This record gives sequence, structure tokens and C-alpha cells, in this order.
Amino acid sequence: MTFWEYLSSRHQQLLTDAYQHASAVFQCMVVATLIGVLIAVATYRSDWAGGLATTATSTVLTIPSLAMIGLLVPVVGLGVPPTVTALTLYGLLPIVRNAIVGLRGVDPSLVDAARGIGMSRPARLLRVELPLAWPPILTGIRVATQMLMGIAAIAAYASGPGLGNEIFRGISSLGSANALNQVLAGTLGIIVLALLFDAAYVLIGRLTIPRGIRV
Repeated sequence: MTFWEYLSSRHQQLLTDAYQHASAVFQCMVVATLIGVLIAVATYRSDWAGGLATTATSTVLTIPSLAMIGLLVPVVGLGVPPTVTALTLYGLLPIVRNAIVGLRGVDPSLVDAARGIGMSRPARLLRVELPLAWPPILTGIRVATQMLMGIAAIAAYASGPGLGNEIFRGISSLGSANALNQVLAGTLGIIVLALLFDAAYVLIGRLTIPRGIRV
């Protein structure tokens, strides 16, 4: 069976796996973004606290993904829980680091002007600092998403959802007629999803970042 014949015969299952893969990454990125920005907001004013936040999230990233999921399985079980937990933790570093850099890079004179017209601290954060820090935050989200696309494939080790199941099935049946087709289909599917997500982020950037800030 050729690769194209394999795709034709398995397209329904591949589409289901691709949807589950994209959904897991998207939902984990939403959670990681919320947590990461909150951590940045709480720590960016202090060099010590910001360094601690960056170091802590960097430490998580040094743990091999297979080991991370293996450690989570006895705690949260198989399937979706270890996948979501691991992906969320891995997605924190680029977001926390870029959010801290972005918030620290806001022109202090703009913050002082907002304070001068009577804006409260939360209002300055929401209406001045975070919007100006959005470009680096979005860059962090893009980097984290590309990283999680690959890591999500490892979730199949713990019966997680996604295209990793196709890859693991192919690897476990090496030597069979469709083993290579399975690995190739899963791998190419992840690459296509990563490109689609990145294109979506480029569009979001064009819609949400003023031209002057982009330049």
C-alpha cells in the first residue's frame, strides 16, 4: 500500500487524531498563557522574583517529556490528565520569559502619564502595560505552541490523544506493511498543524498589534 493509499483508507481516523492533537495543544496553550502572564505580572517588578520565575519554568523544561509523563501517570492516571498537565507546564517558560521582558520594556513615561491622569494600578496594567507588552507575549505563545506540537506526540505513551498514537503504532509494528506509512502520516500531520497554528498567530498579530509597534 502506498502512502497516498494509506491516507485515503485512514483519513477519518487521521482527521480525528489531528483534531484531538490540535485541541489538546490549543487548550493547554490557553491555560499556560493565563498562568504565565499572571506569573509575569506578579514578578516582573522585582529582579529577584522575575529571575526565580524564569528559573523555575526553565527547570521544568529540562525534564524529558517522556519522563515527565511517566512521573505524572501514577499521580493523575492515563489519558488526558497527564497530557494536559505536561503540556501546560512545558508551555510556561516562553510565555513567562517573554511577558516579563515585555512588561519591563514598557516606557516608564507612559506609565507615569497614565498614573498622572488618575488611572489605578489595575487600569494601568490592563490598558497600558499589557497592550504594549503584547507583541513579545505573542511571540512567546508562538514559540511555546510550536514546541508543544512535538511534545504532544509523546502523550500517546500514556494513552493520550493526538497524532502521537499513529506514530507509536507505526514504531511498535516496525517491519509490517504500513509501519512507515503510520509514522510518516503522524509526523506530517503534526508539521501541518504547527504551520497552520503559526499562520493563525501571524494573522492575530496583524489584527491586534498596531503597525507602529510591529515596525
